Amino acid sequence: MNTKQQLRALAAARRGVLVPGAFNALSARVVEDLGFEALYITGAGVTNMHFGMPDQAFMGLADIAEYTARIRDAVRLPLIVDADTGFGNALNVRHTVRTLERAGADCIQFEDQVSPKRCGHFAGKDVISTEEAASKIKAAADARQDADLLIMARTDACAVHGFEAALERAQTFAEAGADILFVEAVTTAEEIKALPQRLDKPLLMNLVIGGRTPIVGAEELGRLGYGFVLYANAALQGAVAGMQRALTVLRDTRSLQEDPALVTPFAERQRLVGKPEWDALEKLYV
Repeated sequence: MNTKQQLRALAAARRGVLVPGAFNALSARVVEDLGFEALYITGAGVTNMHFGMPDQAFMGLADIAEYTARIRDAVRLPLIVDADTGFGNALNVRHTVRTLERAGADCIQFEDQVSPKRCGHFAGKDVISTEEAASKIKAAADARQDADLLIMARTDACAVHGFEAALERAQTFAEAGADILFVEAVTTAEEIKALPQRLDKPLLMNLVIGGRTPIVGAEELGRLGYGFVLYANAALQGAVAGMQRALTVLRDTRSLQEDPALVTPFAERQRLVGKPEWDALEKLYV
């Protein structure tokens, strides 16, 4: 199977597949190296790590397409790509699908927030009408060149109109052509349990460390029938914590040794970026 077919099979299995987020090619390599089955290219992560800005619609289509292409070249895993609101109306969504499909996406996620959007766990969100959002999902589904490309529809309506309204929107998006549904920022265990009982399509649950949704184990979510369990920015938060620890020691002691508790060893860093393979190629061509 190719990566799109692999992702379809993972969605259909509904066993709570853990999906970490990646914000660049090296973080994607780490995800793959640790044995995860798919990864998520996070818009918040690209915005935070490469612009040093909050997740409030500062990322554009060219930015996420560039990082998708770089990550696609670095790993063999199926890629779920965060395309925010699609960067405009239904016609812009069509262009976004064509662009990200060429860049190597296996699934493209669209949300129903008013633009400029913001992180799903921030206050102050608003959503467009159900009809407009559904038309964007239909445009995304129609724009696919490969029928195996998946479209994920996210709704942020829970925080704006309540849980029942979010369920109704998700069902409408499924009817418009979404393959996977993502109800963002549910706030109770009861809502988490209810979603797989009331929606037929495969579901993704987003667990944000420090966010509004209760943290539930992937095993339990798999038993409930979720297809994917997303930790979109666990790697980002871990990387920031690691940088702060190492640089605090450097600042305070004026020196830093190769301590695996603080820094990845030199040889491990070279392994992760594929230096042995590049060395072998150099011998072949020189």
